[in-house]
Amino acid sequence: MKKFNQFQIKMFMALLMVTDHLNHVPGLISDNMAMIFHVLTRCVAVWFAYGAIEGVMYSRNIKKYLLRLYIAAAIMFAGNMLLEVLFASKEIHISNNIFLTLAVGVSMLASLKYIQNKTQSYLLAAIALVLGILFTEGGFVVLPFMLITYYTYHKPKVRNICYIVLAAVLFAMDFVPYDTVSETIQILAYNSDFLFILVIPVLHLYSGEQGPRTNFSKYFFYVFYPTHLWLLATIAYFVS
Repeated sequence: MKKFNQFQIKMFMALLMVTDHLNHVPGLISDNMAMIFHVLTRCVAVWFAYGAIEGVMYSRNIKKYLLRLYIAAAIMFAGNMLLEVLFASKEIHISNNIFLTLAVGVSMLASLKYIQNKTQSYLLAAIALVLGILFTEGGFVVLPFMLITYYTYHKPKVRNICYIVLAAVLFAMDFVPYDTVSETIQILAYNSDFLFILVIPVLHLYSGEQGPRTNFSKYFFYVFYPTHLWLLATIAYFVS
């Protein structure tokens, strides 16, 4: 079976991610298509989290890596706020900021890896975990995923079992029976964080190789992620 490097999968995931945001533009896609795209893209955030974990494990300068993530998060936040002010008349709202989630997750893992005092290490990691779950986009899925992956990185079978356990917990939290089966499935499709386990086959297609080491491959997602969201918000403003 052909395997793909990190950059190739990153490009695919970035394009897949766009489909989940197309419904930000009113009338661009149907509700059914939006639901399907939402289900299929539950693996995207955790894939980028997986890349961030490898950044923690293999980065030569973790401080520089963290600084880059927090700067990206700050720029994303500022851009979101600016567009919300400019587009306030049509109530355009942009809450996405996966950079902040990844930055908090990397801070959590860096605390575990680099702080020698175990009491301080676990305390800081716990603080990052709690704050991330409460205040970051998708943190209640992404941060436990990052912890599991970090501690089972060289044990894929154990890793997958832990993913399935986490998915079962999330499913139990998300599942609510409604009056009809179709309504139950529809609501569950939108509350489908447990489907992050779709990342498992992707991880088995990953060769473990980084791919091209260029400025484009390094900074592509930092530019593409906010740009596509801001572009969709701008289109939404003009077509609303």
